[in-house]
Amino acid sequence: MSAVGSAMSLLRAAFVLSREGVISLLPAEGLPPPLRLAHRLAGWIARPRAADAGERVTLALNRLGPSFVKLGQFLATRPDIVGRRAAADLANLQDRMQAFPAATAREIVSRSLGRPVDQLFSGFPEAVAAASIAQVHRAIRAADGRPVAVKVVRPGVRERFRRDLANFRTLAQWAERRFAEARRLRPVEALAILEQSATVEMDMRLEAAALSELRHNIAADTGFRAPDPDWSLTGRDCLTMEWVEGVKLTDREALLAAGHDPGRLAANLVQSFLRHTLRDGFFHADLHPGNLFVDAAGDIVAVDLGITGRLGRKERRFLAEILYGFIKRDYRRVAEVHIEAGYVPARHSVEAFAQAIRAIGEPIHGQPADTISMAKLLTLLFEVTELFDMQTRPELILLQKTMVVTEGVARQLDPAFNMWKTAEPVVGEWLARHVGPGGMIEDAVEGLAAARTLLRRLPELAADAEALAARFRASSGGFPIDPASVEAIGQAEARGNRWSATALWLIALIALFSAYWVFST
Repeated sequence: MSAVGSAMSLLRAAFVLSREGVISLLPAEGLPPPLRLAHRLAGWIARPRAADAGERVTLALNRLGPSFVKLGQFLATRPDIVGRRAAADLANLQDRMQAFPAATAREIVSRSLGRPVDQLFSGFPEAVAAASIAQVHRAIRAADGRPVAVKVVRPGVRERFRRDLANFRTLAQWAERRFAEARRLRPVEALAILEQSATVEMDMRLEAAALSELRHNIAADTGFRAPDPDWSLTGRDCLTMEWVEGVKLTDREALLAAGHDPGRLAANLVQSFLRHTLRDGFFHADLHPGNLFVDAAGDIVAVDLGITGRLGRKERRFLAEILYGFIKRDYRRVAEVHIEAGYVPARHSVEAFAQAIRAIGEPIHGQPADTISMAKLLTLLFEVTELFDMQTRPELILLQKTMVVTEGVARQLDPAFNMWKTAEPVVGEWLARHVGPGGMIEDAVEGLAAARTLLRRLPELAADAEALAARFRASSGGFPIDPASVEAIGQAEARGNRWSATALWLIALIALFSAYWVFST
């Protein structure tokens, strides 16, 4: 899309968000003067309404389409970008997209699987749920009459998302070039993560693979499971899996009526999430209430595995030692873990950092354990680490968001839920196995594997070094620059100048458009 097209698309989105009062919800502190002016203009043209913030956000993003709904859900995981208040509002965003007809879904399924739907399913009614990327139908397998859930990708959503993402990327690149704070928040990298996440969600084969991986990881566990995907009826645009009959995890009255213990379910949910995160490094990253059910056997069933999170061994050790450090009030160790992991530069004083962390940890030890929020503690911790130059860690932000939601669901089930007492056995067991002598052995094994890889690459590295040395010898007057590189640098500079002018025009157009709207209505 051209720069002008991107600018007009972003202008329309800005007007819709302003008119519905969404932009005025965002914090204006610290913004440069042009953006503060735009923020003020957005407040002037906001439609007066009694609706709460969450409803306004939902209305605006659904009006702008699936891509913006997905962006809103993603930004709910980034309070460092949109602020805590806006992130809380976005976290309440529910997909309330209009379902497309079953006839269209049948065409998509037939095209994806290469066979007529009537040969695959004996019943395929209208959708039972519709979200931003896909919708779900309760169908009947023709082979055995078994009810299944068929998830079908929305028609045209990939093209729409690709176009909108290009506009988002243009805006993020401009912000990173112009504002130092934007460079710290790394919006371009954040968009890359959003793109990867949406790519997985829009390819049903990848979601089926995620379900399969999670089921493999938890095969020996009890109390928590995921639906079994049907690979024979799964393609790029549709996913077929077992139909889950159960009670929503947040329907406390129905759970009690069915004979389930809400306190046990709350502990099971949190411990399962921590076990998947620490033991497997792979977790369900969208554990909101609509995705959690309890079956007749009392097991928690988690559906919709479109969003998943992964943590490497270093990140898992970082998380476990931080949580255990707060449990044991070892704030110096918490500070050391940040520096050892490379998240906080080593130039900072461990003692000063530990003092800042103590200011977070000590107040919680004066409160009843059932009122202490682990998710809130992590939020405060990430705020403090910004003062010590800790850059945004997207994988940890996704983990934090999932923990916030999971802890919230647990407290709905059991208002007296003790997060720390529940987490300690899982965290302590993982540390006992992976830190200390066991951890040293694992580190040694990883080191040997890395050394073996390096030895295999030695001939390639030697050839690269020889080629670099030859270039040094041949370029006595300095490094040669390819003419294409010179031209690319010039074009980049020209684009930067054009975008500076475009930004000024955008502000002017917003002001004119706003004035026209206000005086004409």
